[in-house]
Amino acid sequence: MAVLKVIEILSNSETSWEDATKKAVKHASKSVKNIRSVYVKEQSASVKNGEVMDFRVNLKITFEVD
Repeated sequence: MAVLKVIEILSNSETSWEDATKKAVKHASKSVKNIRSVYVKEQSASVKNGEVMDFRVNLKITFEVD
């Protein structure tokens, strides 16, 4: 039987929500091992002077506990 844990991560990118998700997983994998999945809980963007400045994601990352 596997034991799984879920953590919540916030990330942003000037490029896209997909890039923000990839950055979050890459950064989390430096200290969290055995990542199984990622669930994008929320997406948002900040706007300044009518332009999108950055894309933001709120993720849930699931990983197996040793």
